[in-house]
Amino acid sequence: MPTRLSYRTVFISDVHLGSGGCRAAQLASFLKHIECERLYLVGDIIDMWRLKQRWYWPEKHNRVVTRILKLAKRGTHVTLVPGNHDEHARQFAGLRFGDVEVLREAHHTTADGKRLLITHGDQFDLVVKHARLLSVLGSWAYDTLVVLNKHFNRIRKLLGLHYWSLSHFLKMRVKSACTYIAQFEDTLVDEAAKRGFDGVVCGHIHKPEVRRAHGDTTTDYFNCGDWIENCTALVEHDDGTIQLIDGVAVV
Repeated sequence: MPTRLSYRTVFISDVHLGSGGCRAAQLASFLKHIECERLYLVGDIIDMWRLKQRWYWPEKHNRVVTRILKLAKRGTHVTLVPGNHDEHARQFAGLRFGDVEVLREAHHTTADGKRLLITHGDQFDLVVKHARLLSVLGSWAYDTLVVLNKHFNRIRKLLGLHYWSLSHFLKMRVKSACTYIAQFEDTLVDEAAKRGFDGVVCGHIHKPEVRRAHGDTTTDYFNCGDWIENCTALVEHDDGTIQLIDGVAVV
């Protein structure tokens, strides 16, 4: 049996189980090959928005849930911090379901003593907060791009080319989208700093990022990314160092 990758803490977000774009097989493989003291599920793990529209739950999505529960059974402390797509789970904040704890937000102390605020991040997104219909339409448009991208990449694979993200390409070339991302990051950093945290871990915008404190900013920003296109996770090593990793490449 291959040696498991050992981390102090693992953070994943935006899995969107129940949606056609979810890279469940890759995530199940990643979870199979790791061990950690703590696992934080940083929101949008189950896409209840999509499931309400159409039921979609193949076996590979079951495997992800099974892997998470196996980690918990082996002693990993698993914490779910719900996002906007699984917001119905927020009503259970403070409760435990078997070996999984549900919290509206979590606080984590790294091995080197840094305090991190863990939140999905949708609470600080003005579109989600004040324009629910626009948010739902945006989610639908993104899902459509992901489906188109999946077919496009099948052709690229046949031609021996690497995976390429159409939605990421468009997002990074639309000025308003770049501004939105920058504002989101700054808002999260300001909130964490105001509350005395050394850093913030979030998800929501599907843009993996590690932004260390610099200049006048004393707060680190960490975004887990997603398991739709990027397949990334944040991991904490035994010395407290936090690293963004490609979850497909490491297993």
